[in-house]
Amino acid sequence: MANPAASDQDTAANNRPPAKGQQQFTQADLNRIVMEYLNKKGFHKTEAMFRLESSNTATPSTAIPTPANTSLSGPTEISSSYTGGGKQTKADIELRELREKVARTERELRELKDKGLYERKEEELRLLKEEEEKQKRENDPDIYYRAYSILRGWVETSLDLYKPELSRILYPLFVHCYLELVSKNFIKHAKIFYDNFKDDHMILHGLEVKQLAGISLPDHLKENALAQAYRTNKYRILLSKTTMNLLLYFLHENEAVGGAVLIRIINQYLNPIISTTRPDKVLQEGEADPAEGIPGFITSTNEIDKFNEQPVLLGKLPLDEDTQKEVEAELKVKDETTAPVDGKTLVKEFEELKEPEKDSPAADSIPLPLKDASDIKRMILAVEDSRSKMKLGAIQASAPSVCMYTFHNTNNDMTCLEFNEDSNVVAAGFQDSFIKLWSLDGRPLKSVIKRDPGNNDNTRRLVGHSGPVYGLSFSPDNKYLISSSEDKTARLWSLDTYTALVSYKGHNQPVWDVKFSPFGHYFATASHDQTARLWATDHIYPLRIFAGHINDVDCVEFHPNSNYIFTGSSDKTARMWDVQTGNAVRIFMGHTNAINCMAVSPDGRWLATAGEDTVINLWDAGSGRRLKSMRGHGRSSIYSLAFSRDGAVLVSGASDNTVRVWDVKRNTNDAGPLPEPMNGESMNGSTSVTSSAGSDAKKPAERVSRKEIVATSDHMTAYFTKKTPVYKVHFSRRNLCLAGGSLQL
Repeated sequence: MANPAASDQDTAANNRPPAKGQQQFTQADLNRIVMEYLNKKGFHKTEAMFRLESSNTATPSTAIPTPANTSLSGPTEISSSYTGGGKQTKADIELRELREKVARTERELRELKDKGLYERKEEELRLLKEEEEKQKRENDPDIYYRAYSILRGWVETSLDLYKPELSRILYPLFVHCYLELVSKNFIKHAKIFYDNFKDDHMILHGLEVKQLAGISLPDHLKENALAQAYRTNKYRILLSKTTMNLLLYFLHENEAVGGAVLIRIINQYLNPIISTTRPDKVLQEGEADPAEGIPGFITSTNEIDKFNEQPVLLGKLPLDEDTQKEVEAELKVKDETTAPVDGKTLVKEFEELKEPEKDSPAADSIPLPLKDASDIKRMILAVEDSRSKMKLGAIQASAPSVCMYTFHNTNNDMTCLEFNEDSNVVAAGFQDSFIKLWSLDGRPLKSVIKRDPGNNDNTRRLVGHSGPVYGLSFSPDNKYLISSSEDKTARLWSLDTYTALVSYKGHNQPVWDVKFSPFGHYFATASHDQTARLWATDHIYPLRIFAGHINDVDCVEFHPNSNYIFTGSSDKTARMWDVQTGNAVRIFMGHTNAINCMAVSPDGRWLATAGEDTVINLWDAGSGRRLKSMRGHGRSSIYSLAFSRDGAVLVSGASDNTVRVWDVKRNTNDAGPLPEPMNGESMNGSTSVTSSAGSDAKKPAERVSRKEIVATSDHMTAYFTKKTPVYKVHFSRRNLCLAGGSLQL
């Protein structure tokens, strides 16, 4: 039963006046609290409407102020506060004059009786009030921070198709928001804005961003050349029509919370050049365009270009003299018993292969074990294959022959695939933590252990990892296999005994990829712990740790001279590392998603990268600049890349069940004569790739379900599988392309 005494007490408490120490809120305080709450919860339009309504609310009636009931300042106090107090800014004066004009117009409106004049004055008052609201918004120091934060967040979550273009418009807006805050004398707010957003632009515009830090007072705007350039010129920026429309629509939607300020800055200080091409045809994120920026204001602000000016030695690694003489002697003996091929002897071929280059590193720059008889034999075989290989790039690039291996009954457990240097053994890693080897030439995989029960089998199973195997690499002499796994280790396997030799522990996260050096002995690993590491087979600890990526290192590749290592990462960048120092010497920016695979041209001059953004980028390793982008895999992830042995052709394998062939030199400065146009191809346009190799062009009904893919003009041909994503592509020493994948049912 309820207690009536308690009920009476509650009623009395409700009617009781507030305690002496209890806080009381004025109407203005309550309005401010509500507006802060609405802004915090993201109700920006409601906040703007509430702000407008509260500003139009009639002032509550109060007692007439007198000296007895108010603490008004005297005339002397008022005059002293204006003469000796804080200096009013130009914006404050303009806002005060506008308010006076609004008040004057309101008085005139009350006195008017003529209907026509009343309507005109009413319209004038409405425009004045809009101008007053605009002035309030412009003079709110928080509006710049809020507007830029909202736009930045929107750009970060936008589609990959539009993100590169939208990202480039952030920099000029960052500069102008900062300069606006300084010009309005909001020094504290300008510093907070600069400190919070400067890191976004340090890589591409580091020098300018550092110069901006020296602009901290309105007077500096007149003295600083950078500020003058940005305030007196329009910043050119290239955008596609679709991206520009999306940007303006977003800013209009958020007009009340700062979108209007950014629209005004774009109108006043930016000169958008609208491109008619598709968004993905405009230059990608991280790529500098000479047409962009401020005309006539030349400054070397691209930090990547400055970073990529570090000297590198990309030439071949010279052979030591003793080995070279020994190989030449053996080749001379062979030349006496074999006829030249295309007028070229083996000795001449060897001289061309080992011809010294101006930028070759020293022969002893990488400590290597002494060469033995098997190494000499392998080098002689390589020279013979080099002389006899198919020439794919004599005058015009030609497509290679491709041999596709499809693996059945893998239960979708196959994670990686690798062919050995002799192209007679293939290895695959599986989710079940084992590795399986197959002989491609039908010969049994014999062990040196004579009593091995598997000596007559052409498959082998290697068990030792405790997690899925993600990376495999054969040593150049085909005696060893290195593997990497989710169990955070790399393991070295002997292909003489088919047993594990060493477990290399050092990474503290799964190891995604592993690669042997072209000279053997060394190998590199890439891991989820955001590092790559260099190892030697005779050491159980890493020799170098390459740290710098800000996300997973997904793939790793050696330069042909072994003095450099390339890494590709989920942070959308590729890097080139000096093996001697462990430092990065090149950064390659331009991808819009994770990089899955890489390939270095045989001469070590060019690098190809590809990944989740379905684009293959070709880079100049010497300058770090992107030479071109190649498209043709649609929206499918690219898993593997391989250069032909003469470097004229690049082959890619992807999840779209195709092997695609690309002309490396086309659309570059090294391009040769163009081939005659064929069906479906234009000389200066793109190629429509719809059918598989060897299919009949007169059967359109069979291709109804296949989507048309528009490829770039350097796309040469495509080889289609039925239901097999292509995990690995590889060139044999004689330029036959091998590809492999697991059948997906």
